[in-house]
Amino acid sequence: MSLDIAEVARQSGVPASTLRYYEEKGLIAALGRQGQRRVFADGVLERLALIALGRASGFSLDEIAAMFAPDGGLQIDRALLRRRADELDQRIRQLSAMRDGLRHAAQCSAPSHLECPTFRRILRAAAIGALGPRPRQTPRRPGAT
Repeated sequence: MSLDIAEVARQSGVPASTLRYYEEKGLIAALGRQGQRRVFADGVLERLALIALGRASGFSLDEIAAMFAPDGGLQIDRALLRRRADELDQRIRQLSAMRDGLRHAAQCSAPSHLECPTFRRILRAAAIGALGPRPRQTPRRPGAT
C-alpha cells in the first residue's frame, strides 16, 4: 500500500515541508509520484516514528541517518545509545535539582531570597554552569562594543 505526502503528513503529524526535507536528507524515500504528489510506502510511518524518537532523545538528523542501513533496516550503535542515555540521566539530575530549587524558593520563609542559604547555593551552582549547559556566546568582532 502507498500513501501520498498529504496522507503521510496527516497520519504522522509531520508537515509536508518536513517530509520533503527528510527526503532531501536521505532519511525517507518516496516511491515516486502520483501527479504532482510524492508517494511513500506505508512503512514510512514507522520510519518517521523512529526519527521522532531519535529527535526526542536529542540525536541530530545526521546521527539518525547513520542509524538507517542502506537496505532500509536499522544499524544502531548501541554504545551511542548508552552514551545518550547517560547524557539524559545527567540532564534529568540537573532538571530535578532546578525543580527542587524552584520549589524551595517558592516556599522559602526568608525575608529575601538572597538571604536564603539554599537559594544562594543554587545561584553558585548556576554561576559555575552546574545546572546545565551554558548558552553559546557569539564571538565579538574586534572593535565591537
